[in-house]
Amino acid sequence: MRRRRTRVSENFRRVRAALCCVLLSVAALGASCGGGGGGREGVVGSSEGGAGETAARDVRPQRIISLTPSTTEILSGVGAFDRVVAVSDYCTYPPEVKDLPRIGGWQNTNLERVASFRPDLIVMTQAQEPFIKERVEALGARTLVVRDRTLDDALNAVAEIGRATGNVAEAEVLLARTRSTLEEIRARTRELPRRRVLCIVDRLPGTLRGMYSANEGSFLAQLIEIAGGESIVPRGGIGFGQIQKEAVLELDPEVIIDLMMHKTEGRFDEDIRVVYSELSNLRAVREGRVYSVREETVLHPSQFVGDTARRFAALIHPEVFKQ
Repeated sequence: MRRRRTRVSENFRRVRAALCCVLLSVAALGASCGGGGGGREGVVGSSEGGAGETAARDVRPQRIISLTPSTTEILSGVGAFDRVVAVSDYCTYPPEVKDLPRIGGWQNTNLERVASFRPDLIVMTQAQEPFIKERVEALGARTLVVRDRTLDDALNAVAEIGRATGNVAEAEVLLARTRSTLEEIRARTRELPRRRVLCIVDRLPGTLRGMYSANEGSFLAQLIEIAGGESIVPRGGIGFGQIQKEAVLELDPEVIIDLMMHKTEGRFDEDIRVVYSELSNLRAVREGRVYSVREETVLHPSQFVGDTARRFAALIHPEVFKQ
């Protein structure tokens, strides 16, 4: 059991960083999520306001630290990645992040290391704000906090990061392209039957224990709707939550999309059909509509939401979309 827990911990931390909701244990999950977001959208500056803050925004930051995968992806998308000097332990895109220093995770950020890079902008998500924001601002660093729960949050984050980095025009182009992709998918699925979809974001590797789903209201559920599906797990306080096998049986999805990111030696080491075979009565299992999606960017509310919607549409409506 210890080995299994160790194996799942890396993926569990990735999901927490990506979805900014799932905490260290099932018990902590409920306690931590009752208060909503609590953060502020687009917070820039630690001590100055008014004209001083506006002036700070006019200066293009040259030493940026990104504390979560989604913001690192957006920094790359708006053309500011060449000014990123360090990233979180969980950032994997763009590929060049492998050459950058790491400063820890969202709850164990190494402040001494952060200070050593002399950042002039630190970008994080709203869920990280209570853990990190005041601590890094105590170092004199300027911060940007973006929301990351819904599809609108993802799109707004692109615009906010574009403004904070001085890459407004690039952000506008990226947003236009992303919105165009989403609208194209929405238009193509508008008249299609709404297939019932269950999206699993985490579970114990090789089993159906410890499952977490994307619930109504999350950006993943919204992408499923755009892709011609119906996200069948009711709204949870944070958009993601634990789900039991009994509930899955009752919901009886037509399609299951599994985003489990567990790897061994860089490869995925499980057969998704075998994993879900114990729920052989499910319509999705009987009809062979259980799919694994292993691109880590799918879990992140960034400019890749358009690509994710297209990928989901190909799984939900393969008769219309080619994968």
